[in-house]
Amino acid sequence: MKRIALIILSIALIALFSTSCSSSDDETQPTFDETLIIGKWKSGTLFEKYNEDKSGGFWNTADDVKESEAQKFTWTITKDVLKQIHIFETGPALVPKVYTITDLTSTTMSYEDSYGESTSFTKQ
Repeated sequence: MKRIALIILSIALIALFSTSCSSSDDETQPTFDETLIIGKWKSGTLFEKYNEDKSGGFWNTADDVKESEAQKFTWTITKDVLKQIHIFETGPALVPKVYTITDLTSTTMSYEDSYGESTSFTKQ
């Protein structure tokens, strides 16, 4: 009986001391300066515009849509996550879209959607 208790105690001590004290995943995620996103961005015929007041819009000139007809959204950046909340006048009122930012500088931006599709933009 003492032998079983000693084995269980040994296993518990090994588990306790083998637990890592490393940083959590949240601390290893890059943090992007959200002021860099302010402005108009282009990827082929797709445009996105981010305003200082956290409003924005997107449009695609291939669909014969102009900036004045842009689909409106609000946006936030938390660490490397860009969240757009699209505002529709009909149908569902709010539709969230979430992207992982992979690059954001004063002239370039890239993000990836939840399906792994990447889009790269240049600032206009």
